[in-house]
Amino acid sequence: MIRQIEKKDIPDCVEVITTSFMTIADQFGITPDNAPAFTAYATDAAKIEHWMEEQHRPMFGYYVDDILVGYYNLYLPNSTECELGSLCVLPGYRHSGIGDILLNDAISRAASLGCSKMLLSIVEENKVLRKWYEDHGFVHTGIKKYDFFPFTCGYLEMKL
Repeated sequence: MIRQIEKKDIPDCVEVITTSFMTIADQFGITPDNAPAFTAYATDAAKIEHWMEEQHRPMFGYYVDDILVGYYNLYLPNSTECELGSLCVLPGYRHSGIGDILLNDAISRAASLGCSKMLLSIVEENKVLRKWYEDHGFVHTGIKKYDFFPFTCGYLEMKL
């Protein structure tokens, strides 16, 4: 079941995001030393509260028996575009369709908010994730290498 994240849910969100993104960090050799700004290391309660209170990001979680197992947020910098942020599912719940449900929910909510385009970024070297997004209708639009990350950032978008 998907429901909107409330302030009381922030500690659970931190746990789900950091645990989920840690598998990517482990897979691609991303560490706190070589990428302290990577999601697995840079997400804490203060950051999520900032997203919620200052940036007014809609946030949603997927719950199984009242336990948060998946998460996403939408960053709405303007009236036509949104960025899908931190879509993730705990490792033990992956490959069960929860990611598909969360992504479809995010697309639907973004469209209902008037967004005509959804953007997102990934670790470009994660070919499985890139293919998953492309299989859901996203188009790869480019890459960028930043000095502060040991990986390449890949960018995708979808017209809504």
